[in-house]
Amino acid sequence: MTYALLNAAFLSVVALLAIAAIVTRRSPRWRAVGLAAALLLIATAVFDNVIIAAGLVDYDEALISGVRIGIAPIEDFAYAVAALVLLPAVWELLGARPARQDGAS
Repeated sequence: MTYALLNAAFLSVVALLAIAAIVTRRSPRWRAVGLAAALLLIATAVFDNVIIAAGLVDYDEALISGVRIGIAPIEDFAYAVAALVLLPAVWELLGARPARQDGAS
């Protein structure tokens, strides 16, 4: 099984939960998710490249697409993307408290 196939299976579940959060009109604050995405993906790129360069992690060339960011395969970023979508979606589905109308928190 390739990493892309494994990621597709995992990300499809994440996508279903995100769609469920949006359909129930409990959409996460996507601007905050976008900011978190930028920071997490940059950190993932830096640290993945460091641990691969240090020889702590290696990938079978036959199981990756060949697309890389630095020396890190693109498939390595799927888990960060999944966390960025899954966490706010589950938070909303589990019933984050709605904001009060009177401005108090």
